[in-house]
Amino acid sequence: MDIVHSRCAGLDVHKETVVACVRLASGDKVSREVRTFGTTTSGLLALLAWLTEMGCTHVALEATGIYWRPVWNILSDGAFELVLANAAHIKNVPGRKTDVNDATWIADLLAYGLIRSSFVPEPAIQELRSLLRTRKQLVREQTSHVQRVQKTLEDANIKLDCVITDILGVSGRAMIEALVAGETDPGTLAELADRRLKASRDQLREALRGRVTDHHRFLLRLHLGQIDALTADAERVDRQVDAVIARMDAAVEAGQAPVQAMIGLLITVPGIGPLAARMILAEIGCDMSRFPSAAHLLSWAGLCPRNDESAGKRRSARLRKGAPWLKTVLVQCAWAATRKKGSYLQAQFYRLRSRRGPKKALCAVAASMLTAIYHMLRDGTGYQDLGADHFDHCSTEARARRLVSQLAKLGFDVEIKPLAAVP
Repeated sequence: MDIVHSRCAGLDVHKETVVACVRLASGDKVSREVRTFGTTTSGLLALLAWLTEMGCTHVALEATGIYWRPVWNILSDGAFELVLANAAHIKNVPGRKTDVNDATWIADLLAYGLIRSSFVPEPAIQELRSLLRTRKQLVREQTSHVQRVQKTLEDANIKLDCVITDILGVSGRAMIEALVAGETDPGTLAELADRRLKASRDQLREALRGRVTDHHRFLLRLHLGQIDALTADAERVDRQVDAVIARMDAAVEAGQAPVQAMIGLLITVPGIGPLAARMILAEIGCDMSRFPSAAHLLSWAGLCPRNDESAGKRRSARLRKGAPWLKTVLVQCAWAATRKKGSYLQAQFYRLRSRRGPKKALCAVAASMLTAIYHMLRDGTGYQDLGADHFDHCSTEARARRLVSQLAKLGFDVEIKPLAAVP
């Protein structure tokens, strides 16, 4: 096997230490030198100086939780190329695992070009990604507290969630705050409902007839305070995201599209709103040249079937592991896109749901959306819907075979003949 990088290094990153192995090849002779550095700023600067002194051209490290980020940030100032490796792709031989052996193994793999570099976006996109991931975690915590409010009301035999879809909407919030304030009369509580609420006053009075104690009021007050605090934090994150995008647009180079313009392109796709567009850009970045094709982006996102074949048989067609933050938001957007009447995405969903089930059909719609996003960001073009009748015009013969097979399942023997051409 030919050596690709003659002067390279492998790093085994831990919380407090980094074990570095420099591999120098000269003809058939290979020399290695291993040193251990601390993960403090002074220790990482010493590592940078040593790697520069040894003349390394490529340095590889594995992604270990959050510990690789400060190492990457400091070593990115060096004159060498950094390679971030997936830890699952560079496993060492079992039974021979030590820190020195791990660093040596990473250096050997890098020397022969056997490490696939992971996608690491630019610092501004990393900042945007961190903010939007934090916002999503805040929303998840907020949902947990809403569920705790429902649990507390159920314990008090208040069946509010049976007659109101959103118990923290305008009507539900007013009733719960009145319960916390000490109001117990069901009729008075029912009158707080908004006039647009579908539930009748009798249904509300019956649902609000319970046994609310001081213990329940304390828990409700506590959870409502947590929900309000999380809502305020999410709004602060939104303002910070806007500031980051404005700073990125101010620093954009000539010939490049601003981030706000890219967001405007993405929201033309059915099912994608302004927040989802920001989250998608934060995960995949703005520069599509990192991905040679749309298929590479789909593979990285985990929206394509895995390769699992043995003895000529396909054992599994499950989705491969990919970017979980991106995959979840795309599936949510795909679910919203299927409700767009007369659209290509809705037609694709219904076409696949009958044969493959709703989950696989939804993932296929998400993959189609990501494919469109790739070409839109790469070419700077808007979304063009193919229409709900796209599949009808794709292949007339395939559609005819499908209809004949459906009639055969119903017990009919059909023979089709093409119509004679009209003169």
